[in-house]
Amino acid sequence: MARLEPGGPPGSRRSLTFHVIFETETRSGRAFDVVLIVAILASVLAVLMESVAPFAARYGPGLRTLEWVFTVLFSIEYALRVWSVSRPRAYTLSFFGLIDLLAVIPTYLSVIVPGGQVLAVVRVLRVLRVFRVLKLTRYVGEASVLGAALRAARYKISVFLVTVFGIVIVVGAVMYLVEGPAGGFTSIPMGVYWAIVTLTTVGFGDITPVTTLGQTIASFVMILGYGIIAVPTGIVTAEIVAQGREPGAGYRVCTTCRYQEGDPGALYCRRCGERLP
Repeated sequence: MARLEPGGPPGSRRSLTFHVIFETETRSGRAFDVVLIVAILASVLAVLMESVAPFAARYGPGLRTLEWVFTVLFSIEYALRVWSVSRPRAYTLSFFGLIDLLAVIPTYLSVIVPGGQVLAVVRVLRVLRVFRVLKLTRYVGEASVLGAALRAARYKISVFLVTVFGIVIVVGAVMYLVEGPAGGFTSIPMGVYWAIVTLTTVGFGDITPVTTLGQTIASFVMILGYGIIAVPTGIVTAEIVAQGREPGAGYRVCTTCRYQEGDPGALYCRRCGERLP
């Protein structure tokens, strides 16, 4: 997210509000963020407790009242955030801006859709501000390394997922043919569901093959599952290693996708096609 600036001159109400809400360099700013995080956790806890039948039966009205109090406070806070920045659109379309908005919508939605307030648990994402409050931004940098590795591996992972998708469809169809409705495989989609559960080694056990051929196929799918689980891990790990490889010693780093090219004669990045430095 681009750096936000106060929406008024120094000393104005908008500027003072901005520094309290968005900054942590002052005592008031740190105190505001700490109180906000505590309120977020308390509101999420109230939503969780409301879903537990004994608590709802005994404290339901109180929990609902508390939820509305938190919602009103968060709504006022969101309005102050939009009002205090110089570019409201930049904030409202940012990651935290969208999360802040989604944090207040579910309770209002519950007026139209009963039970919609449970979606208020999305507020827990707002606690990510704890990285800023506790000066843990270095962990955000580490997350960017993982994000870069995932972006770099997206094509390989896409090919892998398409392959797995094809395998489960074929296996599901075969199991539907071998076992049939008598074994619980009432349709090809049901067979695909079984193949996904088996291939991922989850094994719910709600559908199980009963014939010898079906059990043999299931055994192969289980063994295949162990190998398939390791593939995306290996792909991402290889990209993380590539991202962390020291430039130099014959390597040139693409300025666009950060791919490290070891071929001294290469003119263009083999990943994104940009010209190498």
